Amino acid sequence: MKIALIAHDSKKELMVQFCIAYCGILNKHSLVATGTTAKTVSEATGLEITGFLGGAQGGTQQISSRIGCDEIDLLLLFRDPLGSQTNDIEYNELLRLCDVHNIPVATNIATAEMLIHGLERGDLDWREIVRGN
Repeated sequence: MKIALIAHDSKKELMVQFCIAYCGILNKHSLVATGTTAKTVSEATGLEITGFLGGAQGGTQQISSRIGCDEIDLLLLFRDPLGSQTNDIEYNELLRLCDVHNIPVATNIATAEMLIHGLERGDLDWREIVRGN
């Protein structure tokens, strides 16, 4: 599966800790992330991550376009609901695209852990079911 990682600045350390904890699962999948998130997580975990532009420089839009082309299977978006976000419109569009394309998305650590455990068990092979394969 191709997993996209995005984390607001105040959640980057949480994303790093999550990826450290689940490195054994994540390293079996293809990972992409916005710029700083990719660099930070990769340096801390050794995971191979394809980095896009920074979120504010267009990285969020790059991930959105890949969701629209069915090139992303799971999104982990650790966002700060209390922080001032100047690009909320982009994140709303990203979440809308996930809904349109049936992409599982986690916006907090609790949901991310549920998804990662489901991924490990093979419960997230939903694309095979949806596509009739």
